[in-house]
Amino acid sequence: MDFGLDGRTALVTGGGGRIGSVDCETLAAEGAEVVVLDVDADAAQSVVDDIEDDGGAAVAVECDLTDRAEVSATVEGIRDEFGGIDVLVNNAGMVDAQAKLEDYDDDIWDRDMEINLTGTYNVTKEVFPAMCEREWGRIVTMSSMAGWQGGYGQSSYAATKAALIGFGKTLALEGAQHGVTSNVIAPSIVVGALADLPLEQLKEVNEYFGRIAEATPMRQLGREEDVANLVAYLASEQASYVTGQVVGVTGGVDLFSF
Repeated sequence: MDFGLDGRTALVTGGGGRIGSVDCETLAAEGAEVVVLDVDADAAQSVVDDIEDDGGAAVAVECDLTDRAEVSATVEGIRDEFGGIDVLVNNAGMVDAQAKLEDYDDDIWDRDMEINLTGTYNVTKEVFPAMCEREWGRIVTMSSMAGWQGGYGQSSYAATKAALIGFGKTLALEGAQHGVTSNVIAPSIVVGALADLPLEQLKEVNEYFGRIAEATPMRQLGREEDVANLVAYLASEQASYVTGQVVGVTGGVDLFSF
């Protein structure tokens, strides 16, 4: 299926990371010009190199999403170079804390709020109004199963990912009459090539991954491509009537089963 992304400019935050890089590569393969935005310039450039090796078009942009002045200047520069931003994938985020609430590090809480939530707000506020003015736009925001159902020992991550659901739905309401859609993706854990391992072998490699796979009706974990393919669809012409939705990429782990 042709997703109609030829000539579209897609900005992916956290584009140098594990999921973000595959989002970038998939959008580029669909014909979009991809802006790989990351605080890590080397990681962003590595993704660009891979895209260009495959015949796609991409540029690396270094930006700290927590610095509003820097975000504003960066988005203005992207708009000047490409003539506009058609697709925004809010992918950047931190998930590295594991502690019960009484032991939670206040600095980690503040950091996650600043990056996961306020950083997303900062870049979206710079991009969204111009999309509405141009009467076309796609915003895809990355939440998580933890945002739907909580995450044990993940107070700040779960709270920010839950907040992004409300944020994404609000954008859908505000953009609906201007040709701008906003949707949220809520993946379960994705583990790349480890998803190909049989369940018993996965347990030997990582007991935690194995327990999640065992609790998943499909009895396997996800891959980054599972998320990226949905990103490409939600960014497409074909998804013009899909807005305000939270779509799980979970293998059914969120279903009640017995």
